[in-house]
Amino acid sequence: MTPGNPPKERAREPVLDTVDRVSELCFGLFMALTFVGTVSAATGGEDAGRKMLYTAMGCNLAWGLADAVMYLVRTITDRARRHALALSIQRERDAAAGVRALRERVSTALDPFVTDADLETIRRRIAESGSLPERAHFVRDDFLAALGIFIIIVLSTFPVAAPFVIFEHVPTALLISRVLTLVMLFFCGFALGRYAGWKGWKAGLSMMALGVLLTMAIIALGG
Repeated sequence: MTPGNPPKERAREPVLDTVDRVSELCFGLFMALTFVGTVSAATGGEDAGRKMLYTAMGCNLAWGLADAVMYLVRTITDRARRHALALSIQRERDAAAGVRALRERVSTALDPFVTDADLETIRRRIAESGSLPERAHFVRDDFLAALGIFIIIVLSTFPVAAPFVIFEHVPTALLISRVLTLVMLFFCGFALGRYAGWKGWKAGLSMMALGVLLTMAIIALGG
């Protein structure tokens, strides 16, 4: 790319990145696992397995909906904050004040690498932009991402609760449920490790250990 030329258009990013997908899957697993572990001993009868599945599904349906809605709330709040910053820069006649406003939004970890000259270039481009919308608003991908969150959390119910439908013996079903959950946690950690540039298998084992400790803590706290 030669100086002065606009950057090449990037490939379209997924509506949810690896961290988002893995985090939501782990959240759904923890919710379903702690719920199943808490109520499995109290569930009996001929339809115990189906009751367990339906109850766990209802739990994750509710949490999936809540998490999806809060994702939208967080998204529009962050976007409105950025939009307000851009508007203030366009209205600010003092270039130094605009640079200071941008500096406040730069992560402290990036401070040594971002000079005031860099920020002035950004400020000038924002100030000269004529494409700034009147207000922050949702876009289609926001709703697709919220739907993805909802689906991930709901689907995470099945490997945890399905064994109670397949196996009538509750202790056996509970064992298989926990083994499947640990396997899924390993692959979640593996995916995060690869994404972060770590060794996948170490990250997978760490996620398994973290999942066990977190589940124990949630159950002990009455979750």
